[in-house]
Amino acid sequence: MTTRVAIIGAGPSGLAQLRAFQSAEAKGAEVPEVVCYEKQEDWGGLWRYTWRTGTDEAGDPCHASMYRYLWSNGPKEGLEFADYTFDEHFGKPIASYPPRAVLYDYIEGRIRKAGIRDKIRFNNLVRDVRYNEDTGKFAVVARDTAEDRESEESFDYVVVATGHFSTPNVPYYDGFDSFDGRILHAHDFRDAREFIGMDILILGTSYSAEDIGSQCWKYGCKSVTVAHRTAPMGFDWPDNWQEVPKLERVRGNTAWFIDGTSKDVDAIILCTGYKIHFPFLPDDLRLSSANRLATADLYKGVVWNRNPRLFYLGMQDQWYTFNMFDAQAWYVRDVIMDRIELPSRVVMEQDPKDREAAEDALEDDYQCIAYQGDYVRELIADTDYPSFDIDAANEAFYQWKKHKKENIMAFRDNGYVSPMTGTMAPPHHTKWVDAMDDSMESYLQAD
Repeated sequence: MTTRVAIIGAGPSGLAQLRAFQSAEAKGAEVPEVVCYEKQEDWGGLWRYTWRTGTDEAGDPCHASMYRYLWSNGPKEGLEFADYTFDEHFGKPIASYPPRAVLYDYIEGRIRKAGIRDKIRFNNLVRDVRYNEDTGKFAVVARDTAEDRESEESFDYVVVATGHFSTPNVPYYDGFDSFDGRILHAHDFRDAREFIGMDILILGTSYSAEDIGSQCWKYGCKSVTVAHRTAPMGFDWPDNWQEVPKLERVRGNTAWFIDGTSKDVDAIILCTGYKIHFPFLPDDLRLSSANRLATADLYKGVVWNRNPRLFYLGMQDQWYTFNMFDAQAWYVRDVIMDRIELPSRVVMEQDPKDREAAEDALEDDYQCIAYQGDYVRELIADTDYPSFDIDAANEAFYQWKKHKKENIMAFRDNGYVSPMTGTMAPPHHTKWVDAMDDSMESYLQAD
């Protein structure tokens, strides 16, 4: 009987898994039957922009957290596909920090070239996954929201590739229920122009806090105040930007902080992170882990220790993204195709513990970058995914960190060397702070 594999999600991780199997088939290998379930009407995952917030057209929670005017907040040289370069896709070198539309086109270009769209069932929301110990099979229940009908099918393996940045963590603070402005989570942020002329308060010091605040500043908000629970981000912010201690309470339009200071604000944006959330999985299959580089209960960061027929992609905190998802997908493919033999359960259970201990010993972001680079290198060494210069990718991340420290509102004006081609990225034709049009047409136009 034909081996069947279910992939849940057609974002960058799920598409990487599809591409991994297609790559093996193109080289003459006999591959399993693969079915990819995608709840949205098109591929791309978080990189697919939608104006919708709250619930989607089918009445289910919106998956995407993408907003207009988003530009990559890390160098493209750290996420480039080893088997499909930016130079190949665009026919020329491009600058290091593309906007969303450009990155989406790049993701889509590789998958279109691979010709695997027919493997994806769009508008299919996976509702339940169960494993039968007697048969060694998974039952996957999904609802086709376009046709309004449910299906149940049997699979030998399941790959969870839904990501973990789509279910918002929403805290409550005293006075939120009577605040005289708008409160929203970063997940529902769509357009910085909504906040033109406003005083905004951001809670959190994550990358979303940094970038959403920068977007609102760029497009003309009156001021940005960022409240932190542990420590400020510490960049050299513009004059109308301040960092303050933890929020204590809200009264009317006034936010009060634990140091006794206050600020009148028009809107509060919660950049308070996301929950690792898999409502379609029972307890015995559900990953529960902190957002960290070493994910709990996953051998090699991908194999579910309690059932090695179940895999998770992209569940780590991330410096590397697209090419790390590739490295993981190629590894999962080769486990499924019996090219890689898994060790004993004792060894598999010890592996994430050792990785966690190694992560805990890291002293700064630079060591964290190298740690994840070594992880990608480790996975690639066991498969036929094209090797690339990981040290060069690390160096791009190191330079990115330094450039942000030098000028947080101008770091995107720098360029780096591709670890795939050795090409130095050219400068963009317009400084980021002046580039108000984030369309691909505008970005790719000649100087």
